[in-house]
Amino acid sequence: MLKIGDIEMKNRVVLAPMAGVCNPAFRLIAKEFGTGLVCAEMVSDKAILHGNKRTLEMLYVDEREKPLSLQIFGGDKESLVEAAKVVDQQTNADIIDINMGCPVPKVTKCDAGARWLLDPNKIYEMVSSVVDAVQKPVTVKMRIGWDDEHIYAVDNARAVERAGGKAVSVHGRTREQLYTGKANWDIIRDVKQAVSIPVIGNGDVFSPEDAKRLLEHTGCDGVMIGRGALGNPWMLYRTIQYLTNGELLSDPSPREKMEVAILHLDRLVALKNEAVAVREMRKHLAWYLKGLPGGARVKDVIMEETGRDRMVAILENYIISLEEEADIHPKTASSSDGAAEEFIH
Repeated sequence: MLKIGDIEMKNRVVLAPMAGVCNPAFRLIAKEFGTGLVCAEMVSDKAILHGNKRTLEMLYVDEREKPLSLQIFGGDKESLVEAAKVVDQQTNADIIDINMGCPVPKVTKCDAGARWLLDPNKIYEMVSSVVDAVQKPVTVKMRIGWDDEHIYAVDNARAVERAGGKAVSVHGRTREQLYTGKANWDIIRDVKQAVSIPVIGNGDVFSPEDAKRLLEHTGCDGVMIGRGALGNPWMLYRTIQYLTNGELLSDPSPREKMEVAILHLDRLVALKNEAVAVREMRKHLAWYLKGLPGGARVKDVIMEETGRDRMVAILENYIISLEEEADIHPKTASSSDGAAEEFIH
């Protein structure tokens, strides 16, 4: 079982800290689907110290989400340490994670995120300073390197371990790759062999079978799932079942997908407000609808909606139409767009 410091997870499956996605509404759904550890989206150290209202709201942890890892980023040692103290003393997160994988320029230009990948000495200095200042276990999420010419994953992971970090998550891509190309699981395996702290592998895990292959290939202690869970928290549950007892469960029905999507929407409304929640939910619904018959047309209509009730009515009508068509044409319904023609009426 995966254990970080004195925090023990009930399984080896971890939800990645995806920006703009991993707020309490989605994290709680992931937890209800059995995920061993959920990670909150990254938060700026300086925004925490400035007391930014939206940022402080991002530090909220529902007791039902625990164990939970809260991720911070920054390039300045003093502000990173002070922000870590806030997370340590003023939130009920279980783990403090430091981001050194974010590839976006506005983060790397501040000497934060993936910029650290170029300097194992800085990693040691920054992580050890945070470890010394807090009580909660400190972990790091990193990429394998900056680009193909600068892959220091093993040295960087060793620096994290020397500094007192309790675990490291490794995404098998470089900063230059962003989310393109293929994740390099060989380097994740090299990291696992080089350190004694837990290593969590991340990258190109879109099915339970992928998760098992990554764990077997790398020897990692845990598997982190990111994009594979977008609009698809069943992927987390199916992976847990597959890793635990070898059972490969079927995908959810369209109705099951839409029922969870509506639950997700309602939790967002409760967390924020209706206008913000509906706007934010549009991208999630695009993921929930992906691969469903006529889903693309439903998505186009959803993108214009501004109210919760209307959005829910569209989804419910779509499902009813889909089910009616399946009853009439059981062999062809799965590939038909006919239901999508009627869902808005």
